[in-house]
Amino acid sequence: MIDYLEAITEAPDAESLWKLHTQKMASYGFDRLIYGFTRYMTQTSMGDPQDLVVLTNHEADYVDTFINEGLYFHAPMVQWSRSHDGATSWRVMQDMVASGTLTQAERKVLDFNIKYGVTAGYTISFKAVSARSKGAIALTARKGMTQDDIDAVWAEHGREIIIMNNVAHLKIISLPQHGSRSLTKRQIEVLEWVGDGKTTQDIAMLMGLTTATVEKHLRLAREALDVDTTAQAVLKAAFQNQMFVLDGAAVA
Repeated sequence: MIDYLEAITEAPDAESLWKLHTQKMASYGFDRLIYGFTRYMTQTSMGDPQDLVVLTNHEADYVDTFINEGLYFHAPMVQWSRSHDGATSWRVMQDMVASGTLTQAERKVLDFNIKYGVTAGYTISFKAVSARSKGAIALTARKGMTQDDIDAVWAEHGREIIIMNNVAHLKIISLPQHGSRSLTKRQIEVLEWVGDGKTTQDIAMLMGLTTATVEKHLRLAREALDVDTTAQAVLKAAFQNQMFVLDGAAVA
């Protein structure tokens, strides 16, 4: 586990980290994972889907429906993770079925998961850093394994699995999160100066630009981040670790 922790904490990007993590979890019998993180959770929403951080190695057909069509919001274990911290066996879903407490939407998700062999596993809900943020990971057991099988694995290795997933989660949220809302280097630079308390005129002088050009970069940054104000753009870019990083990996 020490080798894994060393490698994961030194991963330079989310792609490298995810490859390491999926390989490690597969060694315990969890061969399909979905990780999700949001900073914009409300009572009725997980935030704009474009702002979600989602990593998965599930097959494309599964992801297209479960993630892209929003089925995930009604998943029983996603709802569990919204109000809980820690890890739980998917046996709780069996209990929900037995008690008849599943809603029609939740039943639809359950039937969909059965179709794709997503029937046994564990969910880890990470301790929130704010009232509006939440991260969780669904660890799906290899096809052919029962919940009893994976519960036995967890009884022996659950503590180390939780530790490794906690470290992976903390590393992921420290990495730049670009997706479809990446900023250019110029947009990042002007937002950083705004974050330092500089005016448009100050920034123009510091960067050797006209105020009109600075305002243009700020406008494009707001559009890229889908916000209304420059203050919101600074906050969102900071949340996504696109500002004040050594290598933001922004495009030119």
